[in-house]
Amino acid sequence: MIKRITAICMISVFVVSCKKEAATSGKQPANDSIAKTEVKEELYKPIDTAYSSKNTTEDYIKSLEYYKSKTEQDIATGSPEQNNKRYEDFAKIREKYIEGLSKLHIGILDKYINYYDSESESYKLPENVKKLSAELKKTGLEFREVGEGMTEIWTIPGYYSSIFKNKVTPDYNAYISQTDKESESNYAADAGLIITWEELGDRLMFWENFMNKYPNSKLIKTVKQNYNNYLYDYLLGMDNTPTFERNYEKGDGKLYDENRAEFSRIIKKYPNSNTAKKAKELIALFDAQMPVDQIEKRINIERNY
Repeated sequence: MIKRITAICMISVFVVSCKKEAATSGKQPANDSIAKTEVKEELYKPIDTAYSSKNTTEDYIKSLEYYKSKTEQDIATGSPEQNNKRYEDFAKIREKYIEGLSKLHIGILDKYINYYDSESESYKLPENVKKLSAELKKTGLEFREVGEGMTEIWTIPGYYSSIFKNKVTPDYNAYISQTDKESESNYAADAGLIITWEELGDRLMFWENFMNKYPNSKLIKTVKQNYNNYLYDYLLGMDNTPTFERNYEKGDGKLYDENRAEFSRIIKKYPNSNTAKKAKELIALFDAQMPVDQIEKRINIERNY
């Protein structure tokens, strides 16, 4: 009887033990799978931003998407001030990767203009270029013809706003929104202005108002530089779109009617602005028939491009 009880107990212990092992064995693959997934995610590292000929298009796309995902996760819980820094870091990383992609595909960029068909007024791209274009679009990039037969890889308009809108401080929000808007079309090409003089005047006033509204913004240095570049072009024009007709014999010049009219519009609409002040000064100098070289010195605008 005692032997029978002992045998039953041993069987019971064995059965329970087997059930525990089976239960443990049943859960283990799931735990292993999770662990492997976590390790795999932790092991993935984006490529270095420094260019290497070993990097592939896929490396760049995956790295760009990695940083976008990481940035979106970080800004979801970050303060506006913290997100300002995340915007700056993210933009710098993208610029470096775009440089790398441009070097990697320099052959395509050099030939891209040749794919344009004047009869249909559209691009007829080879399959490999179509495929590359589709890959770039996945991460907010596109081919952009910038003039003089050159094509570059650009971030598509609205990309940064789609990530950072209302997640940063008001000055950064305004800056990102406006720069996205300005990137919708080329500013200039072939040493000539593409946008209208009125559009340029409105851009100037936006940035002047920005500087007045956010004098302590960390973006002021960048904004001031952009403002001065725009102001120089607005007042004196570019090589192929000047604001005045030069008299090479006398050395002076005469403002074109359309530019004088645009200056008058800005002066009337924003009489107390720095832009209006500079426009008034320029008109007076040309009316006084001052030599153009002296006018450029008197206007005294530092251009950084």
